[in-house]
Amino acid sequence: MVTDLPDAVHPGARVVIVAAMSSGQGKTTVTAALARRLLNMGKRVRVFKCGPDFVDPVMLESACGTPVHNLDLWMVGRDECLRRLRDAAREADAILVEGVMGLYDGSPSAADLSREFGIPVLAVLDASAMAQTAGAVAQGLRDYGPVQMAGVIANRVASPGHAAMVKDSLRDIPLLGTLPRQEHKLPERHLGLVLPGEVEELHQILDALADSIDFDEAAWDALPVMAPSTDEPAPPEPLLAGRLIAIARDPSFVFVYPANIDLLKAMGARITYFAPLSDEAVPEDADAVYLPGGYPELHGPALEKAAQWRASIRAAHARGVPIVAECGGMMALADGLTDSQGKRWEMAGLLPGEVAMQKRLSGLGPHAMPTPTGEVRGHTFHYSLLQTDVVPESHTVKQKTGAQGEAVYKVGSLTASYFHGYFPSNPRAAAAMFGGGK
Repeated sequence: MVTDLPDAVHPGARVVIVAAMSSGQGKTTVTAALARRLLNMGKRVRVFKCGPDFVDPVMLESACGTPVHNLDLWMVGRDECLRRLRDAAREADAILVEGVMGLYDGSPSAADLSREFGIPVLAVLDASAMAQTAGAVAQGLRDYGPVQMAGVIANRVASPGHAAMVKDSLRDIPLLGTLPRQEHKLPERHLGLVLPGEVEELHQILDALADSIDFDEAAWDALPVMAPSTDEPAPPEPLLAGRLIAIARDPSFVFVYPANIDLLKAMGARITYFAPLSDEAVPEDADAVYLPGGYPELHGPALEKAAQWRASIRAAHARGVPIVAECGGMMALADGLTDSQGKRWEMAGLLPGEVAMQKRLSGLGPHAMPTPTGEVRGHTFHYSLLQTDVVPESHTVKQKTGAQGEAVYKVGSLTASYFHGYFPSNPRAAAAMFGGGK
């Protein structure tokens, strides 16, 4: 899929998958720093995230200045992944795809994406506790699949001498760059990195990281180029034409695929936003409400005090307005939420039951939700449990095993689940959830 022809003949973008041997190597930091470095060099940059992830894309969007979409051969689909890559190549000089976990972890993995489209891998190695062994790791990452290796970025390098030892060990694999040990790193919490708005002086940190990369521009310029697309995709049916969808958006409701919003708009919906944490009411003229996931467990006091928000969502439910609540959105609609300190907070009370945070992960992985028009693909990732007497309308199906997954609850006009749906996997089913396509 990637061609190594001159830009004058085949204009497009140089594209790499930024991957590693495991989580914790610094993939997001390196991807963000490299995106900012390329931007500062005057290049147009697009960034994608491999797999079903919300938090990393928000941080990466701050680094590159454009929305960060997900690429996943199962959830997004092969053809849609290729379309998004080729569309990006039409408007960008550089495309970075951050991998997920380790290069070969998961099914599909970042390595599967690399091989499917011929995208070379830029391996991030945490060199803080190794030197010449870096070469063995890099060669193993390349040869195990195998995958095409664009090169290595050595992270947390101690000195120029240390960098030289790493470079010599790589043999025929280029060292595209090194990044020193960082004084400031992006903080994390139980669902991943914290959100950009919570990090003071984020852009100064990103610029400092970009400036600290010892970057081999010639090696970058030698990478192959992906040709851009020439065809425009057919628009989806206008199944939501004229409908106003109110979407909760604040630090408590922040986990949403950008592709979901794009699809709702493409199907004709008008989008408006409101902030429950600021006690903003659901707009009275809304035809549907979307409550994405997020961190309600971190904002129990504010959500309990938001009397206007709680009354307005109950009123919308009483009017029969379709409400779609995913994970954190569902948690905010239970009777109560007990946080990790054991403190209980009153929630909106549309879904009878109690939510309690757990110390260990309660759900993780790709799932599919059955609907009358076929499955909606997506994933689940949560640290809380819901105790309720409501009988589920259905359950999702785990992609890897086919076993029963997350409960899907229907209470009047409310559809609620821990499941995060990727709406473009089934536009007609997505439209139906918001009262469209009837």
